[in-house]
Amino acid sequence: MEAALRGPVRPHRLLGAATAAALAIPLLTTGPPAGAASDDGALQDAFRAAAQRHDVPESVLLGVSYLQSRWDAHAGAASVSGGYGPMHLTDVRTALAAQDAHHGDGAEDPRGDTSRPLAPAADAHTTTAATTTAATAATTATTATPGTLARAAELTGLAPAELRTSAAANVEGGAALLAAAQRDLGAPASDDPADWYGAVAAYAGADTQDAAEVFADDVYAVIAAGEERVTDSGQRVVLTPRDVTPDTAGADALGLPHAPRDPNVECPRTVSCEWLPAPYEDLGGGDYGNYDLADREDSQEIEYIVIHDTEATWETTLDLVQDPTYVSWHYSLRSSDGHIAQHLATKDVGWHAGNWFVNAKSIGLEHEGFLTAPDAWYTEAMYRTSARLVRYLARTYDIPLDRQHILGHDNVQGTTTGGIPGMHTDPGPYWDWSHYFALLGAPFHPTAGPRGGLVTIAPEYDEHTPEFTGCAGAGSACAPHGSAAVRLHTAPSADAPLVADPGTHPGGGASSTGVNDIGARATAGQRFAVAERRGDWTAIWYLGAKAWFHDPARDRTAYDAQGWVVTGRDGAETIPVYGRAYPEAAAYPPGVPVQAVSPLSYRVPADQAYAVGLRTPSEYYRAVTYDPAGHQVVRGEDYFQIQLGHRVAYVRAADVELRWSSSPGR
Repeated sequence: MEAALRGPVRPHRLLGAATAAALAIPLLTTGPPAGAASDDGALQDAFRAAAQRHDVPESVLLGVSYLQSRWDAHAGAASVSGGYGPMHLTDVRTALAAQDAHHGDGAEDPRGDTSRPLAPAADAHTTTAATTTAATAATTATTATPGTLARAAELTGLAPAELRTSAAANVEGGAALLAAAQRDLGAPASDDPADWYGAVAAYAGADTQDAAEVFADDVYAVIAAGEERVTDSGQRVVLTPRDVTPDTAGADALGLPHAPRDPNVECPRTVSCEWLPAPYEDLGGGDYGNYDLADREDSQEIEYIVIHDTEATWETTLDLVQDPTYVSWHYSLRSSDGHIAQHLATKDVGWHAGNWFVNAKSIGLEHEGFLTAPDAWYTEAMYRTSARLVRYLARTYDIPLDRQHILGHDNVQGTTTGGIPGMHTDPGPYWDWSHYFALLGAPFHPTAGPRGGLVTIAPEYDEHTPEFTGCAGAGSACAPHGSAAVRLHTAPSADAPLVADPGTHPGGGASSTGVNDIGARATAGQRFAVAERRGDWTAIWYLGAKAWFHDPARDRTAYDAQGWVVTGRDGAETIPVYGRAYPEAAAYPPGVPVQAVSPLSYRVPADQAYAVGLRTPSEYYRAVTYDPAGHQVVRGEDYFQIQLGHRVAYVRAADVELRWSSSPGR
């Protein structure tokens, strides 16, 4: 089996999964209504009426709105960039307040390497920097030029409060803005969508022509493909496909800068991307920041792309990554239009994931957003440019498009037992993994019948609204919202206790419904071995125990799958699991200190099965000096990466048996 598994090209890559390739500041939020609107065609009628009133093609109005919000109203809550309603009318002054930064919270050392921890002075500075930049951003927000919502109020005579809270009024405001942009460009109010490219490009509010054109191109791609969905308020909206060839010259009249692309940028041509480098500086006394020079993939392979959210505004995020005493990631993505800033060459190692083994083998993407603000939404524009970037990186580095290689930060394991509770939990349960992978051209789907032995978690995001708490303070109920996460119980009943996670809750603490508590949660795209099925419930092997989730035949929350799994070797009682795949002591050359590898606290019985994501040689990137000439890569025996719980973990190949999955049917 193992020989067949390895393959001729990259032996430690994907096991049994396809590699399809196609395509700061918290916000004042309220939750979406619990029930559907009484007239589920009212929003469609509002688009039609507003288009007619302002002489804007309805397809253009629908396409722009889809890129901004996927037609959701978010019950009057603001997006991360201060936008409201289906048309994302911006009112930053109303939306924003002060917030600390994402990488400055919790106990996690984002570098994740105890051989060279971040200096105490740097830690202190990150808190100061986060507070200062957040305060500056909040001050700037209150004095900035009014956003598009104020302009829409002037054009329509509607009150700002109505534009924020009424979906129909919001659509009216968006139509008025598009019509005004068309007039400002000196273009007629044509019935032909092809004539509106310049106005659509202007709508994004981008600061460069490249970003404006990417937004417009995506709008016209939506118009060409068509879309249909039921919104968060129960409204059914349809955009019928239309073959349109837009007049792209219309964007030239916007007068936006059109700078040539920096040669350092590593992005596909289909996105707007700038080079904004993180600093590599010698801080004295052996300290340096804020990343490590490397020579990937000559020195080591890149196995992962890690998805983060920023927990900060765009401006704060860029300030922090340019601080040499802070930490670093490779790319930041802007919510309003999907614009990308690259900070590190992909060959270099960023300090972002809290696990040095993962950092040394990954590329980190930060998305402007807030984990605990479910209606501070990730825009469609950002999802789409992020998917293009990930597809580009996956092709460049031969990274399979699956959830074993495209990880959330919340899926990255702590390196040691003591470090598990401090690991981050972004992008959280409101990141739409199913939609994201559809955009990647690798949608989740069944790969086996009910006896395949594995399941791929895949709830219907818009209709799946598990209860979460803690979005607006400890114990507070989060607004009902679509989610990619299913909740896991100790028995096949919604009344049964949640499964326990001794890593995130040391000392016997119980898992909770907290939005930051990943202890009893599985998210879309993750694969688990089936332990048992009973009626409408499926049990998976999870953290050494059976974990049950609701999976009724009439409304499945998972797809049947098959693939490789590991179990303990004959005669073993348990399977030791690790937070990093570091080499054995004998693999280290003279002069390189041996890195301790201790099993995590999870007790995994040897007769249980765990889905395998990849096989990898153990590896340690020794990088503790400013001068990279002394950096070394140490390799040793092989490990398997497994889906242990919500987070991945590693097992020594020598400790387990590899087999093809199978299980009892439904």
